[in-house]
Amino acid sequence: MIDIGHRIKQLRTLKKLSQKEVALELEMNQGQYSRIESGKVEPTLSSLDKIATVFDISLSELLKDSGDINEEINLPLLEKVKMIDQLEEKERESLMNIIDMAISKKKLKDNLSGLLAQ
Repeated sequence: MIDIGHRIKQLRTLKKLSQKEVALELEMNQGQYSRIESGKVEPTLSSLDKIATVFDISLSELLKDSGDINEEINLPLLEKVKMIDQLEEKERESLMNIIDMAISKKKLKDNLSGLLAQ
């Protein structure tokens, strides 16, 4: 069974947010939010939906029983892109080369599809 309070705390920590920041986003008392994280209070479905929105994930992702959250999978794309700057220079260059190759391949496919369609 999923420990929803633990999962919510993992997401908050992953997003580097304080309980106060999340509670403000939820328009909820910080104490009430703390009780949700600690498992003392079961959140309502509407609260869970709002929490998922704050963490930029779907409600089903929030409720998924998958143990510890793998931050590489659950970080939204924008946060992943921001983390590129934290990589070592060689890693950054390699990643950028891979991205450039993927974009070039996509453009080539699109161009060829357009020519074949004519």
